[in-house]
Amino acid sequence: MIPYNTSMPPLVLHEYGRHIQEMVNYCVGIPDREERTQCAYAIAEVMANLFPDLVNDKADGHKIWDHINIMSDFMLDIDFPCEVITREEMMPKPERLPYQKAPIRRRLYGRNMEAVIKSVAAMGNGPEKDALVSRVAHHMKKLMSLQNKEGVDNALVLRDLYDYSGGLIDLDPATYPLQDFYEPTPQQQQRQGKKKKKNGNNGI
Repeated sequence: MIPYNTSMPPLVLHEYGRHIQEMVNYCVGIPDREERTQCAYAIAEVMANLFPDLVNDKADGHKIWDHINIMSDFMLDIDFPCEVITREEMMPKPERLPYQKAPIRRRLYGRNMEAVIKSVAAMGNGPEKDALVSRVAHHMKKLMSLQNKEGVDNALVLRDLYDYSGGLIDLDPATYPLQDFYEPTPQQQQRQGKKKKKNGNNGI
């Protein structure tokens, strides 16, 4: 039976085809180093004839040897005529991301919320600041509501806002109400979906 490509090992570099890949695989398996080196040079010559564009002005075939090493899965142990690409150069490890070591006072708010509150607190008094303070306070309550399904005390939210702002944003829970947030139950979601569908059909 003729083997299908789908049942064979995937090609490392498709542009060279399966025959060149099989040559490289055979070369890697040659036990004698000198014979293995001669075989690799013969493969490089074949590749240079098939793909002359890979040979540069110096005719050292650097790209060809890089590709042979890649197709061998970097396992070809021979005396290469030039420096070839390594696995580490081909797949470098990502640099470690620097993380801020300063602790987060309350993880439910996150570090970004701390920065936002500091920026809003530093603003001059006025309608713009009042609007931003309201948005921040309501967003804090929404975040806290996700952690406390039974309800959130407005006084606790405003106290956290006071602490985060360094005392610059001082709101009285008795005179500064916050909107309640809740997640609809599956039954409520189903009813809302049916209502939207019904309203959509009425509009046709």
